[in-house]
Amino acid sequence: MIRVGILGATGAVGQTFVRLLDGHPTFEVAALAASERSAGKPYREACNWTQDHPMPEAVRDLTVLACEPGAMDVDLVFSGLDASVAGDVEKAFARAGVPVVSNARNHRMDPDVPLLVPEINPDHLALVHRQDWGAEGGFIVTNPNCSTVGLVVALKPLHDAFGVEAAHVVTMQALSGAGYPGVPSLDALGNVVPHIGGEEDKLATEPRKILGTLSDGAIAPAEVTISAQCNRVPVIDGHTECVSVRLAGAPSAAEVERVLREWQSPLAGRDLPTAPERPLVVVDGTGPQPRRHVHLGGGMTVTVGQIQDCPVLGVKFVVLSHNTVRGAAGGALLNAELLVADGLVRQRAAA
Repeated sequence: MIRVGILGATGAVGQTFVRLLDGHPTFEVAALAASERSAGKPYREACNWTQDHPMPEAVRDLTVLACEPGAMDVDLVFSGLDASVAGDVEKAFARAGVPVVSNARNHRMDPDVPLLVPEINPDHLALVHRQDWGAEGGFIVTNPNCSTVGLVVALKPLHDAFGVEAAHVVTMQALSGAGYPGVPSLDALGNVVPHIGGEEDKLATEPRKILGTLSDGAIAPAEVTISAQCNRVPVIDGHTECVSVRLAGAPSAAEVERVLREWQSPLAGRDLPTAPERPLVVVDGTGPQPRRHVHLGGGMTVTVGQIQDCPVLGVKFVVLSHNTVRGAAGGALLNAELLVADGLVRQRAAA
């Protein structure tokens, strides 16, 4: 078993890591870490548990540690830290020789750090060999913003088949994406908040790196122009995105639907525990809808529907992804499974 630590274990993303890792066949939670306010307490006391499953018994009595490499005897850490503190803490672990799989934004656009969605750009993992933290085994791998994930999973098959030239995306993002306690009730109920700080910039830039080409040890960003408008809506889980795209060759909506339905994941047959059987599903009728489709594939499947001709850019469709699973902890967990499968993470000598 690979011994893992969770940084920011008491927060919303950290709790999702704890839930998803319970009973995992490869990873065991060996350490939980959080702020100084929580350090020294049993996890059951330090954590305001908000998940829809009971707190796993295996972690209830673990003492919460400080977010310091010397405090944790682990083979890998998952970072669910807030961006205000994540950057320096993650670098400290990498310098100590501990691989970091991060959900935070701090290092996503660093040239030598993979911004990874395993079904989309697994070859970008080669970037970890360019990182030099001064200690054997230390590196950082990131997963994208929770809205970026659904968008790039939908765009990847189209980019390969036709070439994506431009896209306009309007998001309707779930409340759980704001963490806990999140958006005040009087702002959330019966309302739409057309502002999520920094989100539009992430949607405009992150897909270009993810869809980019690895050449000579560097990523050449995809030549895709993206305009994004982001909204918070009164939905618990599931980010919905209305996407219009301009594709080279101006294929029809029917051709686009065929490509999306026929796309196969490059992870097929690799037996990664968190990888869904079908990472992309085209749904018929009035889908995708958060209430009906967000939990497909254990929350790891991205759904697409309403594929139509668009009089402005050519084709339009709707994308749905689970923001705290596929877009956060579940995506990071799949990244770690790929790292183990590729031999980049293994058991370290016990301290």
